[in-house]
Amino acid sequence: MAVHEQPHRRAGFQLPLFRRSRPESADGAAQEAAVTASVAAYALASLRLLTGFVFLWAFLDKTFGFGYATPSGKGWIDGGSPTKGFLSGVAAGPMESTFHDWAGATWADWLFMLGLLGVGLALILGIGLRLAAVAGTLMMALMWVAEWPPAKHLSDGSPSMSTNPFADYHVVYAVVLIALAAVGAGAVWGLGRAWARLPFVSRNPWLR
Repeated sequence: MAVHEQPHRRAGFQLPLFRRSRPESADGAAQEAAVTASVAAYALASLRLLTGFVFLWAFLDKTFGFGYATPSGKGWIDGGSPTKGFLSGVAAGPMESTFHDWAGATWADWLFMLGLLGVGLALILGIGLRLAAVAGTLMMALMWVAEWPPAKHLSDGSPSMSTNPFADYHVVYAVVLIALAAVGAGAVWGLGRAWARLPFVSRNPWLR
């Protein structure tokens, strides 16, 4: 992202800047604003890439069974189900029985895996961040309901061990996705600008 001597103001990374209390020259203030904007842009780009890797790695590990969260030989390509273990283990919340019904269903596996892949690639490439924010937030909301942090006890009466009744990592990821889309964080270390110039994207801003 170019930050020096920009002739036009671009939509994206319009972040508030804190002024110093002591007087400054116009050139000094402009340089400080440029540096602040540059640091913010690269920080958001780093956040975008790291978040994208979280989603993309989850897809890869569940697909191939690298031996981390998914044991070797239990990957999707080996016939394992990406949703069965998690959804069948839901033990609290208003959708407990619904999630049990969904566990291992072919349509649930495909939607979940395509969501992980789509959100991960969108963030890594810096394109389609608005769609990624919507899809990723929906995924995080469903996973939040599945874990149901407000519960102090599981359906069998055992302690839920919930560390926070609301703000768990699913909420944090959802807010990050929304923030990245809101500031157009795909321009730095990404293809966001080139993507936005494509005719079908420029005609449909919701694709940006």
